[in-house]
Amino acid sequence: MHSRNCQTHPIPLSGALLLGLICVLWGLNLVSIKVSNQDIPPIFAAAVRSAGASFFLYLYARYKGEQVFLDRADWKHGLVLGALFGVEFLVLYWGPSFTDASRAIIFLYTQPMFVALMAHFFIAGDSLTLVKSVGMALAFAGLIAAFGSRSETMGPLHWIGDLMEVVAGFLWAATTVYVKKFIWNRPITHFQTLFAQLFFSVPILFAGSWAFEWDKQVNLTPFVAGIVFYQTFVIAFMTYLLWFWMVHRYPVSRLAAFTFLVPLFGVIMSGMLLGESMTVLLWVGLGLVASGIYLVNRPDRHD
Repeated sequence: MHSRNCQTHPIPLSGALLLGLICVLWGLNLVSIKVSNQDIPPIFAAAVRSAGASFFLYLYARYKGEQVFLDRADWKHGLVLGALFGVEFLVLYWGPSFTDASRAIIFLYTQPMFVALMAHFFIAGDSLTLVKSVGMALAFAGLIAAFGSRSETMGPLHWIGDLMEVVAGFLWAATTVYVKKFIWNRPITHFQTLFAQLFFSVPILFAGSWAFEWDKQVNLTPFVAGIVFYQTFVIAFMTYLLWFWMVHRYPVSRLAAFTFLVPLFGVIMSGMLLGESMTVLLWVGLGLVASGIYLVNRPDRHD
């Protein structure tokens, strides 16, 4: 059982460093997806990642003596998690077909806003205080500043892609809060919550790929295969397992604040690895994000 104190305790330095590493890897993942999308349809790649990560997680859990399948009484929760996760990734990767990538990232990272709001109403001890609200606002302002100087041509249906990314951010937040809510005082591990998401999302993603990418070709070169392996083993298996381990232990609104760093790291590494431009606004945005994260994670006076 988890103590209610874990809902209010600030994230320790070790946890913050681990979250920082996860954000760097997720930022690099954005670069890897941009590269792999040229040779493999994105929804199909997401389905492959979920299937492969499910397999790796099953093997690791067997090695650790952990159970990955939920008890029969909890299967309904697994289906909900899989549906949320699967639809989230479907709209997440389909949205950029209508809107600019920079706009897609901004709308996707409304996710921490949704987490903070939903946690305030549904999770005891994770209230949306004034200081946390200011921190969230600063972090989101930093995200907008980082992308403010990027100018790309938008198509007439860009609002459809924008809306898809908002839906993806909402579903990501709903998944995080749902995990925190339904595991409360239940003997369910982070192995089981992650496996449920990955396993039950596979048929949804493959169905989405069949419906929307049936005419797309797959060019699986050794280089692309290596990228997909990175996305599967490092991201979907290793970092997601660490993320859910932390979701089981810390307030989700504080965890979500760190995800503002992901697109910023993505832009920085895009500049380093893909030669994309890096502007002063990027560094201003990074400073605002860091300030926002500090405010959200600042210990309460009663801690």
